[in-house]
Amino acid sequence: MTHSVTKSFLSTTVGLAVQKGLIKNVNDKVADYIDAVDWHIYGIEQPAVKEIIRPFTSTHNKKIDWESMLRQTSDWEGTLWTKPDWADRPDRDSTKWHNRIRNEPGAVFEYNDVRVNAMALAATWVWKKPLPDVLKEYIMKPIGASETWRWFGYNTSWVMVDKKLIQSVSGGGHWGGGMFINAYDMARFGLLTLHKGNWNGKQLLAEKWIQQATTPTPANPSYGYMNYFLNKDKKYIPAAPATAFVHVGNGTNIVYVDPENDIIMVLRWIENNAVKEVVKRVLEAKR
Repeated sequence: MTHSVTKSFLSTTVGLAVQKGLIKNVNDKVADYIDAVDWHIYGIEQPAVKEIIRPFTSTHNKKIDWESMLRQTSDWEGTLWTKPDWADRPDRDSTKWHNRIRNEPGAVFEYNDVRVNAMALAATWVWKKPLPDVLKEYIMKPIGASETWRWFGYNTSWVMVDKKLIQSVSGGGHWGGGMFINAYDMARFGLLTLHKGNWNGKQLLAEKWIQQATTPTPANPSYGYMNYFLNKDKKYIPAAPATAFVHVGNGTNIVYVDPENDIIMVLRWIENNAVKEVVKRVLEAKR
């Protein structure tokens, strides 16, 4: 399980949607692409309980664009797959759970998996098919990834799209779901991002998308698109070049991408405070 490295695969499916013209511009409002959703609460596992949900129609959520979703600055409000927005890393002050101030999209960074899952639903609605199928067709198969990786949602995240029951996947590992993948496949994806979306001369993912993904978020300059952690100020990994970036997930699972040194490094299940030293030693060994 690679936890939130999954988010980099998720944001890639949004990038592909832009590339294919399914999303015209990341500055478009998400509400322009998704309205009422037929939610089959228990999908195929139990007799379906149906409910219509409208994840982007509240006064606040109507203002949210794809860009703020990608940068985790949307402040999306609501409940999705039975989880309210405050349930991920809830504030210690419980009085704020239901009565918090809504921030304008783009103004405040908050790492939040409920909102990530809302973006996954919106991307699924745009593609009209499961996001794992999108990822496999346009990215994983062309880069020679194995057939063993799997990307799951929840038993409560089934929706009807064009008369097809589809599981909306999760962007991490909270409450289940997430991506299970081996280190070699993670490295191949890292190499694709190092080469700015190009694989053996074929541009699978637009170079412009990688540039956008590695552009600092105004509300959090160490973060690009999910889940690109940047090293522009060299605080994250002091020994690494400012051009390096890292796909990060809990565990710690990371894909370190270093264009300057032409290095891809996959680290899995190491202490979070050990990342700096591990990268430092590898770079010293290369010299």
